[in-house]
This record gives sequence, structure tokens and C-alpha cells, in this order.
Amino acid sequence: MSIITLTTDFGLKDHFTGAVKGAIYTELPDAKIVDITHLVSPFNITETAYIIKNSYKSFPKGTIHIIGVDSELSKDNKHIALELDDHYFICPDNGLISMIASEINPSKIVEINIHDRIESSFPVLDVFVKVACFIARGGSLGVIGKEIDTYKKMVEIQPKVNQAQNIISGGVIYIDNYGNVISNISKKVFNEIGKGRDFVITARGYTFTKILNKYNEIVTIDAEDTRQFDGTKLALFNTAGLLEIAIYRSNLKTVGGASSLLGLDYRDTITVEFINKSTPEFTTLN
Repeated sequence: MSIITLTTDFGLKDHFTGAVKGAIYTELPDAKIVDITHLVSPFNITETAYIIKNSYKSFPKGTIHIIGVDSELSKDNKHIALELDDHYFICPDNGLISMIASEINPSKIVEINIHDRIESSFPVLDVFVKVACFIARGGSLGVIGKEIDTYKKMVEIQPKVNQAQNIISGGVIYIDNYGNVISNISKKVFNEIGKGRDFVITARGYTFTKILNKYNEIVTIDAEDTRQFDGTKLALFNTAGLLEIAIYRSNLKTVGGASSLLGLDYRDTITVEFINKSTPEFTTLN
């Protein structure tokens, strides 16, 4: 039996998540359901895409992913099902797939067309569950809807590169549970444009001239008490390969996180300027 994952902005207070799980079990009593998260910021497509892109590959091939964020059906927000990287995704066509499929193209996409038989204000429950269970039973995407070859692109998830001025201009796309701020500037783009040059990262007036490999590199070898570094700001490329601004050993209840301490929020600008003249103070840790 296929695994079915759930990613939504339903939260944990209301009945929505439980109802969706109940509907799946009604159709597939031996289903394996995994909650990726139900705490996506309401209607935040970029946040959803970041979470899905960095979680789906950990699941076995053939896993079915239901994504219920900004899922109300409309003329501009159709419902699609697709196969990508040997996984299945059932979601609104609101741009989130353009981040998930930034490096791997879907092998097949269909526009779900069962809505003429189902009138619903809760499409995740009434439509997405039926599609997921149909696929789990071995059903073909071609039966669910008409095959299409395009999906909505989300421009904001891509950083802008000005090679003439040696600048990458990106933005905050996600803030994690520790208050760390993740940008859309990838290590790949950074290396391609930087070509090993020195740099200055700027975020809300704060600057960084080093990129660490891991958080605890901020601690010096001769430090007698590592707690003295708690609350120190730093930059690194995270496990997703994206530039992250963080606070060492941040705690939102005590020390605070990069988002609160540096005043960084979703969509705020983060820039990288590369310096042609090499000086000792501008260095990167490899």
C-alpha cells in the first residue's frame, strides 16, 4: 500500500485534518498516512513549496503527496495531479510546483476533472482524497483528468542576478521553528556568480562576510564557555543548499531568532555583492 502524506495550513485546532484522514481510511483501511505539517502559514505558497521540496525525497518512490494550501477551486486556481521523480503530487496549480520542479520536470501532469461530479467547498477532503486513493489502488493519472504540459510559474521564488554589478538579489522564503531565515539564494547560484570572490551579504542593514559550514563553527577553538556565543548572528548554506541567516543556539522564548532579532520577515530582501578586490576581511569558509 502506498504512503499518503499530508501538507496543509489547517492547523491543529479544527476538525479538517482529522476529517481528511478519516476519509482516506474509509476508502483505504490499511493506508499509511504521514503528516508532513499542518502548520504552514495560511495561504503561504512559497513556504509550502519549500517544505515539500525538502521532504518528499525522504519518502519511498510511489508515495502520494496531498498538498492542501490555497486549494479552493477557481478559474485561476485549478487542481492538478502529477508524477514527478517517481512521486505523485495532488495540489492546486498555484505556483508551488514550479519550486518543486525547479530541477526535475514532471513526467506527466493532468488537470483534475472530477469536479463536475463533486460540488465541494472542502476540495482536499472531497476531491484530493478520492484522487489519492484512486492512485494508491493503481489507477492511472489519465483517468483523473486531461493531460496538460504546463503549470503555473512562481516568479518570486527565483533570485535576481545582476552580473554587471556583481549582485545577487534574493528574498526570504521561509522562517523555521528556530526563527532562522531561509532565502531563495542557492549555493549553486552563489558559486556560479561569485567564482570564488570575496563578498558581502546584506540583510536589513546587517552584513556578513563569511559563510559557515555548520552552526557551531561560530565557536572559537579556545573558547572556555561556548554559551558566550549564544545569540551570535551567522550565515550558512543549509541542508537544502540555500543561504540562511541564523542565530547560534537561538531560542524564540529566550534569546530570540534571526527573524525577530534582525527584523527579517517573509519576502524581505537579502543581497550578495561580490568584491573584485580581494582583501583579508572578505573570506568564505569552504
